[in-house]
Amino acid sequence: MEAMENIKSRRSYRAFKPDPIPREVMQEVIEAASNSPTYMSTQPWEMAVVSGKKKDRLSGILLELAKSNAPINPDVSPPPDWPAELDKRKHEHGARRLETIGVERGDEKGRETLRLLNYEFYGAPCVIFLYMDGTLGEWSIYDMGLFTQTLLLAAHARGIGSVIQASVTHYAKEIKDFLDIPGDKQLLVSIPMGYPAPDAILNTYRSIKKKPEEFVIWHE
Repeated sequence: MEAMENIKSRRSYRAFKPDPIPREVMQEVIEAASNSPTYMSTQPWEMAVVSGKKKDRLSGILLELAKSNAPINPDVSPPPDWPAELDKRKHEHGARRLETIGVERGDEKGRETLRLLNYEFYGAPCVIFLYMDGTLGEWSIYDMGLFTQTLLLAAHARGIGSVIQASVTHYAKEIKDFLDIPGDKQLLVSIPMGYPAPDAILNTYRSIKKKPEEFVIWHE
């Protein structure tokens, strides 16, 4: 796939075929991501790739926590609030997504079903957890973002869909305990990966992106 087309056509998927991703394909995707730029070549990224019965057991643990509304313990706390413009965009995005997939905003049962799909990793055959040394700060988180984007683009180039999750890592301690990740590591995101289910209603929604004229100022 040509590079510009790959960037423009990448999107988030929330429904996947059960077909496993071959190990050699995942290895190729990860090796491509390891070429990401990084501050002072520190390359802070660490990764757990989970599939098969291990993934299913972890999903079961997380589902029980989510269903019982267990207290969350994220390593990276969600923002307490957003600037007005971003908050408006966030709420509009949520409303459009619900409308697209046919869930009414007042449908609490439907919204709860959607929420819990996160902890089933949307049926993806593979899920990646990205983490780094817990003593690292903003520059390393920036590097992790660069790595994540490169990882997603490399996967997309091989026909693999993905979605970045923050809500799953609200149960950071339980995930790290299950995967034997040291407690002093900082868990950032989980990323389900798989071959997209083309006809699934969850994959019909596309977010609206800002146009360059909305955020670019040219100085000449």
